[in-house]
Amino acid sequence: MISWNQWLPLLVIASSLISGGVIFVLDEKRKLARTVLNLGGAVLKVILVGLMLWGVSRGELYEVHFPLTDGLEFALHASPFSLFFVTLSAGLWLLTTIYAIGYFEDSPHLDRFFGFFSFCVCATTGIALAANLFTFVVFYEILTLTTYPLVVHSGKESALRGGRIYLIYTIVGGAVVMLAAVWLQTIVGSFEFTERGVMADVSPEQYGQLRWIFALLIAGFGVKAAMVPLHGWLPNAMVAPAPVSALLHAVAVVKAGAFGIVRVVYDVYGLEFCRQISVTTPLAIAASITIVYGSMRAIYQDDLKRRLAFSTISQVSYIVLGTAVVGPMATTGGIVHLVHQGIMKITLFFAAGNLATTLGVSKVSEMDGVGRRMPWTMTAFSVAALGMIGMPPTAGFVTKWYLGHGALETGQDWVVGVLVISTVLNAMYFLPIIYVAWFKPPKGAWAKERSAGQLETRWSLLMPPVVTGLLTVLVGLFANMPLSPLDWAKFIVDLEYGQ
Repeated sequence: MISWNQWLPLLVIASSLISGGVIFVLDEKRKLARTVLNLGGAVLKVILVGLMLWGVSRGELYEVHFPLTDGLEFALHASPFSLFFVTLSAGLWLLTTIYAIGYFEDSPHLDRFFGFFSFCVCATTGIALAANLFTFVVFYEILTLTTYPLVVHSGKESALRGGRIYLIYTIVGGAVVMLAAVWLQTIVGSFEFTERGVMADVSPEQYGQLRWIFALLIAGFGVKAAMVPLHGWLPNAMVAPAPVSALLHAVAVVKAGAFGIVRVVYDVYGLEFCRQISVTTPLAIAASITIVYGSMRAIYQDDLKRRLAFSTISQVSYIVLGTAVVGPMATTGGIVHLVHQGIMKITLFFAAGNLATTLGVSKVSEMDGVGRRMPWTMTAFSVAALGMIGMPPTAGFVTKWYLGHGALETGQDWVVGVLVISTVLNAMYFLPIIYVAWFKPPKGAWAKERSAGQLETRWSLLMPPVVTGLLTVLVGLFANMPLSPLDWAKFIVDLEYGQ
C-alpha cells in the first residue's frame, strides 16, 4: 500500500503529465477546456510542491522506490536540493503558461504545443525529484524528446534547422551521460544521490577511471548547460517562440544540465572525493571560459534573443563555477543562482516576446524609444538586465557577492577577476539596450501613442514579466528572510558540508 508520502512526488510529476495527455486528445477548437487544463495543471503542481516544502521543512520524508532489476530502480526523493529546483520549475511554469496562452491566442496547433509543453515540465520535475542517476537519465532523455517539438513548432525552415542542431547535440550528450552512468555502476554499484557521494569504498587503483567518468558526465550534462565548446545548439534554438525560449533558458533544458553537474559533484562523487582526484579546478576553469566567452559573444549580437542566448551561456556557468569553487559561500552562490538566473532570464525573454509580438521589434537596432511605448515591459526588462549585471539590491548582486566571497574564502582569488571581467562585459551588452530603449526618440511605425487607459499589450503578456521583474528585486532585498531562495540554499549547503 503506497502512503501519502510516497504518492506526493508521483502526483507532482503526474499533474503535468495528465493535463498534457488530455490536451493532446482535445479538439483544437476547445479553447476554454485547454486553458482550464493548462492553468489547472500548473496551479495544482504549485500547490503540491508547496505541500512538500512545508513537509520537508518539518522533517517529513517524501520518496518512492520501484525496483526494476538487481541494483537498478526507479526512485523519487524530495530532498531540499530537489525541492529548490522543482519549486523554481513549478512557479515559473505557471507564469509561462499564462504568458503562452496570451502569446498563442488564435494560433494553430495549440493542442500539440501545450501537450508537449506540459510533458516538458513533467520531465523537468522528474529530473528534480530523481533519487538516483538512473532515474535522472530517464527523465533527462524524455526532456530532450519533449522539447524538440516545441523548438520546431512554427514549422519554418529556420526552426527545423535549429531543431535538428538541438536534437543532435542533446542526443549525443545524453548518450555520453548514459555511457558514463553504466561505467560508473560497474565500479561503485550504486546510483543513489547522497550528501557525501557514493565513492567511500573506491580503491586508489580506480581513480583514473573515475576521472574519465567524471569528464564524460560533465561533458554530457555540459551540452544542455551550454558550456563552451558544447553550446552551439542554444543560439540556433532561438528560432523557437518566446514562451519556449523562456522555458529552455530559465526552467528546463539549460537548468537541467547545470543541475546535473551539481548532482555529479556533490551527490555522486562528493566534495571530498572530488578534491582527492583533483577535478574541481579544471571544472572551474571550464566554467570561467564559458562565462567570459558567452558575454563577449553577446556584445556583438543585434538580434535580441540571440544576445540573450549568449548571455544564458555565460550566466548558467555561474552555477557550475560556484559548484567547482569548493567552499560553503561559493556553493551557496552557485546554488542560489539556479533560482536567481531563472527569475531574471525569464523576465528578459518575456519582455523580448512582448516587443516582437506587439511591436514587431526583434533587434537591438530597432529598439529606439520602445520604453516610451511599452514602459511596463521595458521596466521589467531593465530591472532584470541590471540584475544580470549584478547591481544591488537585485538577485544577481546576491549571487556575485557570494561567489566572490566564496572564492576569497578558499584562496582562489583569480575567480574574483573572472567575476569582474564578466560584470564589465554584462554591462557592455545590457546597458546599450537600456539606453536606446529609454533615451532615444522612437522611430518605428509603432511610435504612435496608444489611447489613454489602454494596456501596452494583452494582460496575459504583461503580467508575467512584471511579476518576475518585481521578484528580481524582492529576492535581493529580502535575501536573508526565512524561506527565501538564499535561506534555502544555505540550508542545502549546510547539509552538503555537514555543518
